[in-house]
Amino acid sequence: MTQMDDSVSSGRARPLSTAEGGGSSRYGEPIAIVGMACKFPGASDLASFWHLLESGGNAITEGEPGSGIGRIGQFYPESANQFPACRYAALVDDIDLFDAGFFRISPVEAQLLDPQQRMVLETCWQALEDALVDPEQLRGSRTGIYVGISNNDYRGVSLAAAQQTEPAASLYTVAGTSFNTAAGRVAFALGLEGPAMAVDTACSSSLFALHQATASLQRDEADLIVVGGVQAIFLGRLTQLRANAGMLSPDGQCKAFDASANGFVRGEGCGMIVLKRLSDARADGDRIWGVVLGSAVNQDGTSSGLTVPSGTAQERVIEDALLQARVAPREVDFLEAHGTGTEVGDPIELNAAAEVYGRGREAENPLLVGSVKTNVGHLEPAAGMAGLMKVLLSMQRGVIPRHLHFNDPNPRLDWDRLPVSITTENTEWPQVSHRPPRAGVSSYGWSGTNVHVVVEGYPSAARAPADKNGMPRPAGTIRTVPALPPASTGGLPPGGEAARPARILPLSGKTAGALEASAKSYLSWLDEQSGPAFADGSAVGADLSDMTWTAGVARSHFERRDAAVFRDAMSLRDGLEQIAETTDGNEVQQASKIAFAYTGQGNQWVGMGEGLYRTEPVFRAVLDRCDRLIRDERGESLLDVMFGRSGADGDLDEPRWTQPAIYALECALTALWASVGIRSDAVVGHSLGEIAAAHAAGVLSLEDGLRFASARGRIMGDLPADGAMSAIFAPQQDVARTVAEWNDAHPASHLCIGVDNGTHQVISGPREAVHALSDRIESEGVNVRRLRPSPAYHSPLVEPGLDELERTLANLSVSNPNVPLVSNLTGEVLDSKMDGSYWRQHA
Repeated sequence: MTQMDDSVSSGRARPLSTAEGGGSSRYGEPIAIVGMACKFPGASDLASFWHLLESGGNAITEGEPGSGIGRIGQFYPESANQFPACRYAALVDDIDLFDAGFFRISPVEAQLLDPQQRMVLETCWQALEDALVDPEQLRGSRTGIYVGISNNDYRGVSLAAAQQTEPAASLYTVAGTSFNTAAGRVAFALGLEGPAMAVDTACSSSLFALHQATASLQRDEADLIVVGGVQAIFLGRLTQLRANAGMLSPDGQCKAFDASANGFVRGEGCGMIVLKRLSDARADGDRIWGVVLGSAVNQDGTSSGLTVPSGTAQERVIEDALLQARVAPREVDFLEAHGTGTEVGDPIELNAAAEVYGRGREAENPLLVGSVKTNVGHLEPAAGMAGLMKVLLSMQRGVIPRHLHFNDPNPRLDWDRLPVSITTENTEWPQVSHRPPRAGVSSYGWSGTNVHVVVEGYPSAARAPADKNGMPRPAGTIRTVPALPPASTGGLPPGGEAARPARILPLSGKTAGALEASAKSYLSWLDEQSGPAFADGSAVGADLSDMTWTAGVARSHFERRDAAVFRDAMSLRDGLEQIAETTDGNEVQQASKIAFAYTGQGNQWVGMGEGLYRTEPVFRAVLDRCDRLIRDERGESLLDVMFGRSGADGDLDEPRWTQPAIYALECALTALWASVGIRSDAVVGHSLGEIAAAHAAGVLSLEDGLRFASARGRIMGDLPADGAMSAIFAPQQDVARTVAEWNDAHPASHLCIGVDNGTHQVISGPREAVHALSDRIESEGVNVRRLRPSPAYHSPLVEPGLDELERTLANLSVSNPNVPLVSNLTGEVLDSKMDGSYWRQHA
C-alpha cells in the first residue's frame, strides 16, 4: 500500500460556507436520518433485514422453466434456455397483497396500481412511524417526498388488462404506472405540501433522490422529507435482454470483487428514510439513525461505452462528497460499494475508491469494503437505499456484516497495493475515540450518473429502545392484508418509568380485521422477546413503557379501536389474546372526539399534583418551567405554595397564588395527556380555566399564559376583600328573577349571576348581600353552597381592576386558536383573537 496525501484533491475548491457567501443560512447543514423502513428480498422490516445481513443470508432464489415457482417462472419461458441467468432473482414476498382501503384507494384503481407505488405508500407510512411521526398529522405540512424509480414493467401488464376493461379504467393505468405519481400519490394520500419528485437515474436513482432531498432541506424548501427507492419485476423480456448483454450472472450470484464475478442478479424491494435538518432533529429530541454529512453527483460523460463506468468520474464524485462533508478520506471507515459483480465494473470501482480513500491512510487502517448486493441482489433504483440502510444498521450494532461470495480476489486488481480490505467475515466496526463511525455509500447508474454519500453515526441511535436482537421494537398501527409487521418505535418516552402501576396499549385499525391483526402482531413480538421485562409477573419495565408511549403518541388512531390495560408482560399477553380472539365488527369501539374542560378557581388544595410531579417527567417539566417563571417574577416558589412545603411564604387560597397554580396544574395535565397520545378535538374553560384552555388551543404560550394568570390573580387579590360567591342549585331563570327582585329592594347591593353552570348558578357581589340572599333562598328549601372566601368574581366589584387587566394583554403574544375553543362568554366557537378587550369582558 502506498502512502497518499491526506487531502481530498489538490487544487480543488472547498464549498463556501455561509459566511463566505455560499448561499442560504442552511447551506451545508448536516441532515439527520430520523426514520427508516424497508421491504427487501427476504426481509419485510428492519429487524429481519438486519438478521439476514448478520447471519450471512442470501435472498436470491432460483426457478426452473415453466415451474411456476413464485414469479421467476414468468421470467424464464422454455424458449429462452440460452439465458440461464433468467432463472435467478431476489424477490419480495406477498407483493400481490395490498390494503387499498387503508389508503382510500378503490378496488378498481388498486388493480391497476403498480406494486411499486403500493410498496412506496406502505413503506413511507412505516418510515414515518419509525420516526415517531403520526402520518395523519402531516396534512398541510411542508413535508416532501422523493422516490427513485426506473422500472416500468407493470405498465405493460396493466395496459394489457386495460384493453379488457371500460375506458375509464385506463386512466387508472396512466396514474397507476407513471413515475411521477409514485411520489405524487404519497403526497396526495398524506396531504403533504412540500416538494414531490420521482427520480430516474437507473441504478443510482435512490441515492440521487437523497442528494436532491438533502439540498431541498438545506434550501429550506421543506421541514421533513421522506426519500427512498423502489423496484418491482414483472416482465421477463427486460431480464432476458440484460442477460443477452452479459450483465447478469449465469450462476445466479453477485460475486463482487471476486475472480469469478460474472454479472449481477436482479432484485426488487423498497426502502424509505425520513430526513430532517440536524439542528431541527436535535431540537425536537428525535432518535437519529445517522447523519448525512455530504453527497455529490456527476456523470461519466464520454467513457469507452454508454454503459461502461468511468473511473475518473467515480474518483471525482467521491472527492466532491468528501469536500461537501468536510471529511478527510482516511477518516472514513467503511465503503458500501456499488459492487455489482461485473467483470468490467468491479476493477474500475475499487481502483477509483482506493485512489481517493487511500490518501493519508495507514497500512494498518485499510478501507473496509462490502456490498449488500451479495445478499439481496441488485435492486437497481432501490439499490443505493438498501446499501445506506445496511450501513446505518451496522453503525448502530457496531458490526459490519460479511460480504458474501468472496473466495478468490479478482486478479485484475493489485490487492497488495490497494489500501482496502473486503469484509469476508462479520467485522467489528473500527472504534475511533475522537469521532463517530463514518462510511461512504456509492451508487452508479448504468447510463453514467454517479452518486456518493458520506454518512456518520449518531450517539442517540444506541439509545433506541430495542428488542433482544438490538433492533427497535414494534409498536405500529399500519397494516395491509394481511397486516404488515408493526413499525419500529425508536425514541425515548417522556413518561415516568416504573412509577405507574399499569399501562395502556392502544390498538386501532380501519377495519375490525386489521385491529385483530394488530393484536396478533404484538403477540408475535412478545413471543420473540426475553429478559426480565418479559418474565411472568414482572412489573412494567422500560421496554413495555416505551412501547405503549410510542403506540399512543406516534401512531395514527383509526376508526376501530381497543386497548389492553396491563401490569406486566403476562397481563399484556392476556389482554392482547382477548382482543385477537373476540374482535369483530360488533364489538369494536368506534372512534369518538374528545373535549377538554378546564375548571376555574375554588377546587384547589394544598398538595394538588404532587404525586404526578414525583412520578411523571412530562408533568414535572411543565410545573418546573412555571415555577422558574414565578421565581424570576416574584422571588418565591409556586411549587412550595402548591405542595405546602416548609417555609413556603404564601397561601394557596390567595388569588395571587391560586390562579397561577391552577393554570400551571391544568397545563401540566394537558401535556401529560398529550405525552400518551390523547389530545383534545375541542377545549372550553370555566372562568380562570379559560386561560389554560387558551394555551391548549395555541392562543397563548405556556409562559405568556402563566404571566397573564399570575397578573390576573394579583389584580383580583388586590380588590377590596368584601365580596363573596354562592352556588344556587336552581334554574337560571328562577335565580335571575330572585336576584333582580333583591336588587330592586336593595339598590346598593349590586348582586349578579356571575356564572351560569346550567344545573346551578353562582351569585356574586358584596359579602353581606350574598350571604343574606343565600340564607333566604336556603330557607325556601333550595340547595345552596357557599363558596370559599374569594373576591366577588364576575361581578361589578371587579371593575376597578379591569383597566390594568386589559393592559396586561398588550405585552403578551396572542394567536388565533388552532384547536376549536368554545368561548366562556358566548358558548360559540371563537373566530377572533382573544385580545385584551375579550379578557376584560370575560372578567
